[in-house]
Amino acid sequence: MLSKTRLMGAAALLLFAATPAAVQAQEVELPQTLAVTSYDVGAASYNQAIALGTALGNAYDISLRVLPATSDVARLIPIQQGRVQFGVVGSESFNAVEGTEAFSAPEIGPQQLRMLVGSNSDNCFTLALRGDAGIETVEDMPGKRVAFVVGAPALQSNVAGFLAFGGLSWDDVEKVEVASFGASWEALINDQVDAITTLTTGGLAQQAAASPAGLKWLPLPASNKEGWQRLQAQKPQFSPRTATLGPNISKEEPLECAGFPFPVLLGYPDQDTDLVYNLTKAIDEQFENYVEIEPAMVGWSADRQNFQWVIPYHEGAVRFWKEKGMWTDEAQAHNDALIERQELLAAAWEKVADVPEGEKTERWLEERRAALEEAGLPTYE
Repeated sequence: MLSKTRLMGAAALLLFAATPAAVQAQEVELPQTLAVTSYDVGAASYNQAIALGTALGNAYDISLRVLPATSDVARLIPIQQGRVQFGVVGSESFNAVEGTEAFSAPEIGPQQLRMLVGSNSDNCFTLALRGDAGIETVEDMPGKRVAFVVGAPALQSNVAGFLAFGGLSWDDVEKVEVASFGASWEALINDQVDAITTLTTGGLAQQAAASPAGLKWLPLPASNKEGWQRLQAQKPQFSPRTATLGPNISKEEPLECAGFPFPVLLGYPDQDTDLVYNLTKAIDEQFENYVEIEPAMVGWSADRQNFQWVIPYHEGAVRFWKEKGMWTDEAQAHNDALIERQELLAAAWEKVADVPEGEKTERWLEERRAALEEAGLPTYE
């Protein structure tokens, strides 16, 4: 499995000249070089990682290497192996800690991950639609061509959740396989598909909006309680959000859609606590600078952090958020519960360590379900 993991493109090495830093910026201590993984070149998480690297480089005279990767597993393996410190990733983080979808494979299993920062922006997730596809609501989706990104089950399950909102499934649409997230946008623009799952911001969305067919978005109204129950049964990390950021979206014409922290900056619990603390501090201090470069990064601000999401925060990040006066007893209790859940899943994975590879995924999912049910915890299946 690991030998098949491929990182697309050359690493983007960002080198910036130092500029006079404020007194508070001088307190931040970071290594000369940092590295993160992200989605494909041009994707929202890639653009935001580049903007972050620019701001940190200018402020602290460091370089940030951004390594784009095509699949859920490929974005985490370099971090797990210690070749990269952090990931600027998405909903695959939830699948990773749960050991589901791509992370139920015999070579992978549940991952113990920790967050530094999550972006709760004015954008959101939904289906991007060709403007000429004749789709206004989810009820118009049956028979439409929908991109199926190979090797990205988190994206596939996003689509499944959005279809479930309307009581539909993949069986109700025409599945069109594409090689990557970037390729899904190309397919949409080139009239090979009618819909793809995406964030409402990013350069590729702008390209689609400027194409002859134009760009629409699938609405997911919060008033549709049953629809949201169906969606969250598949994707518990999503919640209703009103977006004002993205092509053909504004404060005057908002979009009701699905939100969760995206991207999230995370690593493994054994990452150096001081490094995590300093990077979290740097991100907070440089907020105005990277938002000026990439407005979608407004969601990285301190007052938009969701300390009770589905991934626990790293102890180094907790240290910073406590210093800032934002970490509550409720946040700590939630964090502790998430860490206990990860430890329970890790113990369940150990029970299938000696199971033959061909049987391991099936046995793991059974063991996972049993362990969670015995503990009285949701299984999220």
